[in-house]
Amino acid sequence: MRQMFFRQVKFIGDNFSYIIADQSTREAAVIDPSQNGGEIGRIIRESDLKLKYIVVTHHHNDHLGDSYFLKSTLGGLVVAHMASIVEKDHAVRDGDILQVGSIHLRIIHTPGHTPDSICVLADGKVMTGDTLFIGECGRTDLPGGDPSKMYDSLFHKLSRLDGRTEVYPGHDYGPVPSSTLKEQKRTNYTLKKRTREEFVKFMAEP
Repeated sequence: MRQMFFRQVKFIGDNFSYIIADQSTREAAVIDPSQNGGEIGRIIRESDLKLKYIVVTHHHNDHLGDSYFLKSTLGGLVVAHMASIVEKDHAVRDGDILQVGSIHLRIIHTPGHTPDSICVLADGKVMTGDTLFIGECGRTDLPGGDPSKMYDSLFHKLSRLDGRTEVYPGHDYGPVPSSTLKEQKRTNYTLKKRTREEFVKFMAEP
């Protein structure tokens, strides 16, 4: 039976990074290296993993961070959405699959925080970057932000995943480091049922 290596890393600041690997083939992917590259590198070496992909959920520097440091020291292809300004080796779009050993990483394009925002779904876990936090959602008032697109990303994409899906955000902003989609739909006030117009107005409030 396939076993997935999974590690949530927070070493510097409040950004979460993620390591996913196939424990049989030892192929690995890192999601949002942030400034955690040194710790990520240590875990990868000590776990005897082979870095294949470095996935960036959006172009903000606090997520892009140590991507090129990891690439230069451990190899791996930098992956970002096709619309992203990130200097990338591999461009992805909604629905694409990244193969890491026998593990499928499915790309979900979730614009709203930025035009290039993506989430990554793997074996019942979704890494949500700055689209969905525990108890919150990403800002839409920064350059490229769009509350109408965030509405679609939250309610027409993420909310339609299985409620048992585990949510792993890009920042440690909540009372716990992870949750389930079912729990977030129950407790996260940003996921309260609203029309698109109501949501856009809600996101404009202080």
